[in-house]
Amino acid sequence: MHVAVFGGTFDPPHNGHLAMCLLARELLHIDKVILSISNNPFKLLRSDHDDHRKNMVGLLASELKKTELPAEVSGWELQKKTPSYTVELLRFLRTEYPDVQLTLLVGEDSYREFPLWKSYEELVLLCRIAVFRRVPPEQIAHREQRLEMIGNVRFIDFDCPISSTTIRADIASGRPVTAKIPSAINRYIIDHRLYRD
Repeated sequence: MHVAVFGGTFDPPHNGHLAMCLLARELLHIDKVILSISNNPFKLLRSDHDDHRKNMVGLLASELKKTELPAEVSGWELQKKTPSYTVELLRFLRTEYPDVQLTLLVGEDSYREFPLWKSYEELVLLCRIAVFRRVPPEQIAHREQRLEMIGNVRFIDFDCPISSTTIRADIASGRPVTAKIPSAINRYIIDHRLYRD
């Protein structure tokens, strides 16, 4: 079994997240996706908004299931009272799924900083890594060569300009976001008046 691990703040989840998971299924033959909601690194105390994020990721998982891609929501990182590190999440998931192949899905911007991540040498032993890159390959060639020596990294060209930051700004300004997020998540945001200020 091949399980993809996709972590993020998901604030809010959007069509880019959905597209990444579906492309991973197509190119990497993923059998299941674990959507892990990470803590805001600038806010260690839980808030009601964390519950909203978890509910919206649940709606994203439902969208994936409609495409017959099993998806599970993990709130393990949200429960931590200390900053969350990807290597700790992978250690936890490795105990939960000892006999499956794990692949971590990351964006190219995160991958650029990968050598600065906590215990990144261990991380590449715990899982494979799929990098969704949005910039020309020559800009990350030196990092690509380094990581190919210590882990199995797959680069996937992915052009999706949608970002959660832009969506929050659009909502706050009253601009429509229906083309950027699944309809169920849009309805949830409207019903709970999220991102209005």
